[in-house]
Amino acid sequence: MSKENLEKNYSWLKTATVTKMIEEALRYYGIKESYGKANNPTIMAWAKSLGQEVKQIYVADSIPWCGLFMGIVAKNAGKEVVKSPLWALNWGNFGSYTATPMFGDVLTFVRITENGTKAGHVGLYIGEDVDCYHVLGGNQSDKVCITRIQKSRLYVARRPQYNNQPSCVKKVKLPANGNISQNES
Repeated sequence: MSKENLEKNYSWLKTATVTKMIEEALRYYGIKESYGKANNPTIMAWAKSLGQEVKQIYVADSIPWCGLFMGIVAKNAGKEVVKSPLWALNWGNFGSYTATPMFGDVLTFVRITENGTKAGHVGLYIGEDVDCYHVLGGNQSDKVCITRIQKSRLYVARRPQYNNQPSCVKKVKLPANGNISQNES
């Protein structure tokens, strides 16, 4: 899979200047978890690549994998992976805090599980409309894709450390097209 499979609304990403983390994330665009007892070997290889701690915990692609995806993206982009990367809210410690999310930033969101407990989701800022951020991430409808997530769910935005911040790191205004994600588990 790759950025060649992008939906029409996001086809501009095929030729846009992007950050290294967005570039890495787009390499996996469209990767899906396997249903049933099978596991997608690509997703399982990410766990192995991130080390023993992750590999021991992440034993099936039915386990939420947004943090795993962010870990492999950060690692492949030469960025530091947060401690215990499988826990999405831990990505709230990545890079530097930013009050104004921009292209390529890591966004963490709060979600409430079926049993009412607080959990998280993590992905990369692609753009925004009035009510939602457009987020490139893993485990969004069980695949790597871009989805809209309400701004009110944002926990924190973090900017990767750059020696020279790329000029593409800016606010991106997008039309409010597409479904709004309610739960990324």
